[in-house]
Amino acid sequence: MINVTKQEDTVTEFYMIKHSKMRIEQIYTGCLAQGAYYIESEGEAVVIDPLREVEPYMEKAEKDNAKIKYVFETHFHADFVSGHVDLSKKTGAPIVYGPSANPAFEAIVAKDGQEFKVGKVTFTVLHTPGHTMESSCYLLKDENRKDIALFSGDTLFIGDVGRPDLAQKAAHMTREELAGTLYDSLRNKIIPLADDIIVYPAHGAGSACGKNMSIETTDTLGHQKQTNYALRQNMTKEDFIKEVTAGLTTPPAYFPLNVMMNKEGYESIDEVMERGNHALSPDAFEVAANETDALMLDTRDAKTFAKGFVPNSINIGIDGNFAPWVGALIPDIKQKLLIIADEGREEEVITRLARVGYDFTIGYLKGGFEAWKNAGKEVDEIETVNAESVADLITQPSVKILDVRNEKEFFSEHIDGAVNFPLDNVNDHVSSLYKETKYLVHCAGGYRSMIFNSIFKARGFDNLVDIQGGFKAIKESGQVKTTDFVCPTTLVTK
Repeated sequence: MINVTKQEDTVTEFYMIKHSKMRIEQIYTGCLAQGAYYIESEGEAVVIDPLREVEPYMEKAEKDNAKIKYVFETHFHADFVSGHVDLSKKTGAPIVYGPSANPAFEAIVAKDGQEFKVGKVTFTVLHTPGHTMESSCYLLKDENRKDIALFSGDTLFIGDVGRPDLAQKAAHMTREELAGTLYDSLRNKIIPLADDIIVYPAHGAGSACGKNMSIETTDTLGHQKQTNYALRQNMTKEDFIKEVTAGLTTPPAYFPLNVMMNKEGYESIDEVMERGNHALSPDAFEVAANETDALMLDTRDAKTFAKGFVPNSINIGIDGNFAPWVGALIPDIKQKLLIIADEGREEEVITRLARVGYDFTIGYLKGGFEAWKNAGKEVDEIETVNAESVADLITQPSVKILDVRNEKEFFSEHIDGAVNFPLDNVNDHVSSLYKETKYLVHCAGGYRSMIFNSIFKARGFDNLVDIQGGFKAIKESGQVKTTDFVCPTTLVTK
């Protein structure tokens, strides 16, 4: 009998499965929609696709009186910086990749089918190229050689498969060629496995590594064969290529930079934290902002930010999809950053920035925005209106509605007459906006619109008004005409 328990905190969710000779723990981080894994058996453990901060894995092993024997990497990740290098250095555990990987640091590049013994269990490397050419899954067998679980990386998600367009340059292949390779990997290596195997993917809904992932983070392979479009029994390779490549959005700009860090190595997170965890008085913060090229990043809640902020600071709230939006909107991972955060959350901000490769935080505002305001420093704000006010405002000829949701959301349903300026492509909009025009800006709920407004406010646009509650509140008010609803999946098939 396998018992499942669940424990949550504000950042990470833990799923633990106990077996007679092993324990499998999924450590799921919502901000990145990323699943790392800790598997322990008879005093030996492995960690699969660890996050950048590695102390939690070491603490688990110490608590279990276990030795971390291997660090398994399913591929060179694009959406986050793995903790493989630091974890290997601190524990002595070798890093393991699948065939064709060529890291710049010492690692085991395993052969297809190679086995690794850990306590009473065995991991078998299954080379499954397609998402990337080195992509591999790890098949877990118990002490009786029964297949128990598949750690599928970005090859197979719950409800989806890894996008085949991220490794085109490295593989010297088109996305269609990579998709065809992925089709073969799924048919030859994964579909033949037993239906009762548990699939543990590297990501869930919200990750940019796929396009239609489930909110569920585990499933049986048998159920995925029945429900995952990419595993349909009657699917031809041509059908697969067409469906997997349809509707792919442009990947975030930071993806190739994270791949480079994961492949070539990086500065220890201990050094990153020491550099960033530096408290600055309001005067010192102002000097640093004026004398360096640092970007001021305010991570407070959007509503709080609107009421008052340090002029020219950018708002990306820590309690939203923080790391992915930082990666999408700050093109240079070596950009120096000055942090404005709620008191007590500064270290969390620095850590979560480092997860996606932003290692150059140089300090934070001690005492937060309140300290800045109390010091008599200049303060800026962004005008907001509630959803009920929108109907009257849009009758004014000088007012325009900007919808900063993504194309699929806009296609599905939007305010009649609104213009779609997706936040994802914010830098493409500068020449299309006019400083003398009044813009009512909204997203789905208010998180992205405040990011958009803060960016353009810093660029000198003073006629921006944020619609509180976003499109959801606008719909609930019932006072503004919207287009007829279209299922957003329609866009994927176009």
